[in-house]
Amino acid sequence: MGDHHVAAVPDTDALHRFSRALLDDIEALDRMLRDGQLEHGVTRIGLEQEFFLTDRDGRPAPRGPEVLATLNDASFTTEIGRFNLELNVDPLVLGAGSLTTLEDSLRTSLAKARRAAAHHQADVALSGVLPSITLTDLTLDNLTPSDRYHALNARLVELAGGRMRTLVQGDELLQVELDSVMLEACNTSIQVHLQVAPDRLATIYNIAQLVAGPVLAAAVNSPLLLQRRLWHESRIPTFEQAVDSRPSADRVRGSWQRVHFGDDWVHDSVLDVYRDQVARHQVLLVGDTGESSLTVLDRGDVPALRALSLHNGSLYRWNRLCYGVSKGKPHLRIEHRPLPSGPTIRDEVANVAFFVGLVLGIEQDIGDVRSRFDFADVRANFHAAAHHGLESELCWERGRRGTARELIAHTLLPLAERGLRAASVSEPEIRRTLDVIAARATSGRTGARWQRDAWDALRSIRNPIARAQSLTRAMRDRQWTVEPVTDWAGITATERDQWPQHVWTVQEIMSTDLFTVHPDDLLDVASSVMRWKHVRHVPVQDDHGALVGLLSHRSLLATHNTPPNDARAVRDLMATTIRTVTPTHSCADALALMRTHAVGCLPVVHAGRLVGMVSERDFLPFAAQWLARLPADTAD
Repeated sequence: MGDHHVAAVPDTDALHRFSRALLDDIEALDRMLRDGQLEHGVTRIGLEQEFFLTDRDGRPAPRGPEVLATLNDASFTTEIGRFNLELNVDPLVLGAGSLTTLEDSLRTSLAKARRAAAHHQADVALSGVLPSITLTDLTLDNLTPSDRYHALNARLVELAGGRMRTLVQGDELLQVELDSVMLEACNTSIQVHLQVAPDRLATIYNIAQLVAGPVLAAAVNSPLLLQRRLWHESRIPTFEQAVDSRPSADRVRGSWQRVHFGDDWVHDSVLDVYRDQVARHQVLLVGDTGESSLTVLDRGDVPALRALSLHNGSLYRWNRLCYGVSKGKPHLRIEHRPLPSGPTIRDEVANVAFFVGLVLGIEQDIGDVRSRFDFADVRANFHAAAHHGLESELCWERGRRGTARELIAHTLLPLAERGLRAASVSEPEIRRTLDVIAARATSGRTGARWQRDAWDALRSIRNPIARAQSLTRAMRDRQWTVEPVTDWAGITATERDQWPQHVWTVQEIMSTDLFTVHPDDLLDVASSVMRWKHVRHVPVQDDHGALVGLLSHRSLLATHNTPPNDARAVRDLMATTIRTVTPTHSCADALALMRTHAVGCLPVVHAGRLVGMVSERDFLPFAAQWLARLPADTAD
């Protein structure tokens, strides 16, 4: 869960003390590995479940601290955004009944979270990226009040020069620039923990890297971000960039990002993962490291390795090595981080079973994978799977290529079955979980594919934010069944026509597909654009994109009887006194402003940039819906 009592590096002395403790921790862990002091003889699985909080209409609900207080349960904790929370499931010895216990535990705990959220007019949603999140949700007001999050945010933004920049090219282009790391809050995942004996750990870690691509291809559930259709698992490029604080020189040189897949296999010792992190990433946070870990070890006690854990917690390898102490016994485990939250609990447990079974099956069938797989292919597979899901082309053993669907169905599922059987997982559990993966491979339907199809089915909703809210509600209504996403129904006619019960803000009704002109454009050009596109108002922007005027159909009509003048420019007729609103203005205030000043539209401006237009026409669907709800005798 991470230590929340931390601070950004305050001075050189504090940095030196922490760095000394960090080196001591690595030396202490090396000694424990050599002396056989880490727990062995058991294989355990664990899970961290991140989830979103949404209001009844599908918007992000920034009520995490309040819901957490109502829960009063140590297995739940905060995440970086106020609209995120995390559940930590108790670790389980892998074997007969463990997958059933995991699924039951998730259902029980998430039902408890939903009841607590309901006290705050919220609900739980499982999705890798919440479709309805908007840029106006990604403010520091929605950063969870915690020393850790505020210190991490401040330090990363400082190192990045004050702005965090993200560029993702998928079916559409997303380009975002923020003054915080809040884009990270768009993502929720399940993080699978796998603990094995220390002498197997290097082999298992390499296999976890190998299977990351194909397992992710079957699990993708994040095709939309900020209402753009991007990768099938848009979390991957988003998270890699959301906390990327490298200066430009380091980017050009190709130095490691804080979210990183890796550049090579583990060859000598798993400790090389930690050593690389110290060598390649400066310390961001410091905290109380307590007594020297070497002193604790010399005394015969088990050290907590606080400095190592804190530094490790500010880095996000997709397969992260974690140290822990449980019931007085120290251990190392792999935290597998690529898998998204959702679409259902059953889908999540199937993803866990596929990952764990495949890792153990390949260990049994191949063992050391380094000589039979090229690491560059493994890394490329990971990003290809994130981009294209089951339709991605992957390179497998000895250069053999094929689609993820073919590889999973014919090669990987049998390996996963063997791995689970070898771990004594029961046959009904194997069938209940891996049959879900097989159904995805056969049908091609993942959570991402269902969302993309639903997004297309909702195209009649013009406003992308309202469309995304409808999609979020449709997902949330389906995800609490016991059936996986392959059995979900498509979008219904009712869902296509159903607007939110409450429309609060301008961004939910504004038009975002805008046609703009320049002050020096010919008036005839602007008039033609308005006629061709059936718009009554055209914003005027200068060379820097600043809103400098508004040209209306009414003003053009006033010149109808004047002699033609091919040289007339937009600036000759545009209005320069413009009333604007922000995306978070209430609809009621926007409508009142339009009525008070007798204007037919309002440009919508966010962070100094034109992001939309709201006009009288945009209110008509809600007026029609409201009138339809009135009793039949209201007009009497």
